Order: sequence, then structure tokens, then C-alpha cells
Amino acid sequence: MSATIAQLTPRTDWADLAGRLGPGLGAREALLDMEDRFAAENVAELKAHRVYAAGVPVEFGGGGATIPELAAMLRGLARHSPATALALAMHTHNVATAAWRWRHRNAPMEGLLRRVGAEQAILISTGGNDWLHSGGTATAVDGGFRINARKVFASGQPAGDLINTSAVLNDPDQGPTVLHFIVPVTAPGVRIVETWKTLGMRASGSNDILFEELFIPESMIAGRRPRGVWHPLFHIITMVAFPLVYAVYVGVAEAARDLAVSLVPQAARCEPMVQTAAGMLDTSLATARMALADMVAATTEEPGEALTNRICTGRQIAGTAAIRTVELAMELAGGRGFFRTTGLERLFRDIQAARYHPLRTADQQLLAGRLALGIPIDG
Repeated sequence: MSATIAQLTPRTDWADLAGRLGPGLGAREALLDMEDRFAAENVAELKAHRVYAAGVPVEFGGGGATIPELAAMLRGLARHSPATALALAMHTHNVATAAWRWRHRNAPMEGLLRRVGAEQAILISTGGNDWLHSGGTATAVDGGFRINARKVFASGQPAGDLINTSAVLNDPDQGPTVLHFIVPVTAPGVRIVETWKTLGMRASGSNDILFEELFIPESMIAGRRPRGVWHPLFHIITMVAFPLVYAVYVGVAEAARDLAVSLVPQAARCEPMVQTAAGMLDTSLATARMALADMVAATTEEPGEALTNRICTGRQIAGTAAIRTVELAMELAGGRGFFRTTGLERLFRDIQAARYHPLRTADQQLLAGRLALGIPIDG
């Protein structure tokens, strides 16, 4: 189904729009999940409503949505269509980070933001898997670098236009140095490997991307940083990206809670064990919601080590509680939840992806412990 392009203004209620589009997108995604197919039609429908430009400042032709508004939109969409919401989140956090840097750091993001605002160019991120260390190699050649790398978990790849990525240069003077750049998906030396056959989030199209002797001119290098250390850019990325990504998982948990409650037979609702199970479920969901709310509230503050610790702690609590919420939903629903026809088992599979974003448990706890003990976070 193709939607008519809506005439939107910066006052668009993005969460309301997600709620209205969500049921149709979710019905389609349920079929795609069974066939391991990317949600291309869902992307087209969202683009028809200019959702992919929601986070672009109005100055550059976008929707001007704030980070809290974007989080509410992604959370609402995930209640119906988790994989579509996750792929959208990966694009949206790149856009929102660029917008924040332009607005608060006077960073030269105008060209990128104008393109997303005008064309709704879709950004594919490899940073979640690369994180501080990055991956692959950059070799200095005349005029630039040759890149060889394999990037995984590139969500939304089949619809992507630009890849926001990095590789490691063994700089003889500075040591291992991560080079950041954006490259078109269609550039010579870029190859897609369709690996995305997974437990959950099947319609997110998170295939592998290969860079094989990809040439990147020196002029395309957007940033350099020491490998493996907390560069100031990553405090900004953490602040913006994690609340948006984990809004998706809280939305999945909310959907599982509502579905599980609806599956409890009327006759069973007077049983104390069932009531206790429902109470455990709602308590777990409340934990996830509170953690997400704190992460979103933190996006108005100044990025830095303390805020990164707060956000990463929230990401850990929200992710763990969201997973536990869906587990408790399966228990409350009983045998009904085991059937694919109810939709709960798909939510159970989708929520498992919350485990795999940075910072994972050991890294988050190491960060928190170092700050607690007054030790530099880079060790």
C-alpha cells in the first residue's frame, strides 16, 4: 500500500502518526517475519509521510522533531512493527546526532541534513558493532585511503543510501587511528552480503556490508580519533542514540504486556497466582519505562563522562527489564502465548535483540565501576 504524501509541518505529532500508521505496518511485518523479508513497503509508507526527515531541523527542510519526540514516535511504532521501528531508529539516531552537533557544536552537518531533508536519504550505521574500536583496515594511498572491512548489523541496509562507518589506520606517528566517513551504498568497492536470517527483528534487513579495496578520498574523511578511547564525539552519540534505540525495545515490551493481559481468560483473572503474575509483569515494565524516561530526560544535558555513565546505565536497566517483561508476558499468557498466531512469540523473539547493542553488560559495568572509583574511563 502506498500512502499519499502528507503536507507536514514542524508541529506534526510524530507519536500520533506512528500510532495511526502502526497497525497497518505491523500486519505487513508479521508476514515478512515468516518469510525473512525486509520491510521495504513499510519504509516506503513511512517515507511518504516524511518520517525519515522527522529529525532534520526545519532550516534544512525537515520535521524539526526533538529527541523526546523521536523517542515517542519510535516507541509507538515498535508496539506494532518492531523491526521496522528498529531500522528507522538506526537512521534516526544518525540524523539526530548530526542535528545536535550542528545546533550545539556548529559542526559542518548542513550538507548531510539538507540531503536527508530534501531526499529522505536513508543513513545506514555500522557504529553499534564497531563502537570505540571500529573494525577493518584503512591503508594510505595517493589522495586518500583503501578500505577493507566487513561490517555487520547494518540495519535497514536494503533501503539505504549512505553508510556512516569507519575503519582503522595504523598511523606511524599517532598509532591506531579510527577514520570516520560516509560512503554511498552504490560506491565501487561496496558489496552487500545477505546474511540476515535471525531469531528476531527479521524484517530489519540488517545485512553485512563488505568494503573491498574501497577508495575514500582524503576530503571525505569526516573525523579521526584514537582507537579504543572515549572521544568526545562518542559521548554525544551515546546521549542521542541509546534513548532512541531503546525506545524501540520499551515499545515491544509494552505491546507484549498488553497482548498477554488480553489473553488471560476472564475466569482466571480472579486467581491470586494470575494476579501476582500480572503484577510482576507491570512492575518489570515500569522499570523499563522509568529507565527510558531518565535516558530521554538526560538528552537536554551536556554530554560527557558522567552523562554517558547515566545513559549507559539506563540502557542496561531498560534493556534487561524489557526482556524480562516479555518473558513475564509469555508466562502470564500461558500456552496461548506459545502459538505464533497470537503474535506474542514474535515479540519474544524480537526483544532478544536488545542484548546486542553497546554497551553490553560487562562494558557498562566496567565504565560505571571506573567512574565510581575515580579511575579514568579509558583504563
